[in-house]
Amino acid sequence: MEYQHTISKEVAISGVGLHTNKKVNLKIKPAGENHGIVFKRTDIENSPLIPAHISCVLELTKSLRRTSVGINGVEVHTIEHLMASFAASRIDNLLIEIDGIEVPGLDGSASPFLGMLKESGIVQQSARRKVFQLKEPVLVEDEEASLMAFPSDNLNISYLLNYEHPQLKAQYIRYVLGRDTFAQEVAPSRTFCLEEEAERLTRMGLGKGADYTNTLVVGNKGLIDNTYRLEDEPARHKVLDLIGDLYLLGCGLEANIVGIKSGHPLNIRLARRIQQQSKRFMQAGIQKGGLEDFKLPLGVNDIKQILPHREPFLFVDSIIEIDEGKSAVGIKHLKPDEYFFKGHFPGRPVMPGVLIVEAMAQVSGILMLSQKQHRGKLAFFMGVDNVRFRKPVVPGDVLRLESEVGRLRTKTGEMYTKAFVDGKVVAEATLLFALVER
Repeated sequence: MEYQHTISKEVAISGVGLHTNKKVNLKIKPAGENHGIVFKRTDIENSPLIPAHISCVLELTKSLRRTSVGINGVEVHTIEHLMASFAASRIDNLLIEIDGIEVPGLDGSASPFLGMLKESGIVQQSARRKVFQLKEPVLVEDEEASLMAFPSDNLNISYLLNYEHPQLKAQYIRYVLGRDTFAQEVAPSRTFCLEEEAERLTRMGLGKGADYTNTLVVGNKGLIDNTYRLEDEPARHKVLDLIGDLYLLGCGLEANIVGIKSGHPLNIRLARRIQQQSKRFMQAGIQKGGLEDFKLPLGVNDIKQILPHREPFLFVDSIIEIDEGKSAVGIKHLKPDEYFFKGHFPGRPVMPGVLIVEAMAQVSGILMLSQKQHRGKLAFFMGVDNVRFRKPVVPGDVLRLESEVGRLRTKTGEMYTKAFVDGKVVAEATLLFALVER
């Protein structure tokens, strides 16, 4: 079990942006539990709070060669090195005040930011840390570049850099995220570009604050006026950027990432795909157990604390009986203005059979989570057998939904379910579920 963290005291740093060359002052302040990483522009009156979250990332066509966030035209640019230092330090809650548009580039690496966090000290909080463990493989690609993510118990990154350039041929590293290893193996790596890119980037208005002290410029004969800090430093910097970009998920991530010639555009696409998977898994399953915290009958508000379902897809009004790990009974009052009656045989409205099955499944979900060993897990529909619809269900009916445990194992459950109206069976089915750790 991991807990959330913040810093113990405010720290500050000043510098110029790598792209804007504008001097800015940046303050990092402690924040309370579940606050998240949030930016605030102090140079703009009534500036909105800008979460460092994938939902606030600017389109990369507006923020080339960097990662930036913004709300309603208020923006903060080049946040990836700062975010990587938070990710590696497992810091969850901070308020970052900045009086300009771009985070200072400093020496082009994440080491100065790590030094700030070390100076402040990291404080554990009482709330549990949010971590998403990838459930299914994800792939994003663009021509020769690709990013793949696979389920894992840690954040592991394998990266292959391979430019069509004599000094940037294949560089491969494999890295497992950790505080100490990040400080030594990744954080010191600096941003880089090719010599032939530098003039073009300047014409585009980029890199105005870059020089040979904060940017590695790679020429045909090697680095210009500089030396590498680390072996394969360019590849390591790609990993640094990737760690920072993935922390825009707003939580820790457990996945095995494989990158080939990828950069910020694919990093953001991958983060968005992982966020979609996270939402799908969290919305589809049982969020919370702990029936001892409730008293029968369970009303709608109680049910919403156990199930993730919400209107118009919540089909249980109350749970009137429950025998832990054995059986449960729920009730659904079918009002004449239910949305599905309006379009399902509107001249003679009938409740769709699939919705009756869903209602029985929701009662079954509550029943499955009533056993202590299954509380806190997710329950996903895996199959339906022996479905029978006996009588139509019409407006004004009251559905009595009964669920009985058939087999309940560590990872699967089988439920025998029936739906009644006025004591007569209107539907029945055997429902199969998969139980997974949240």
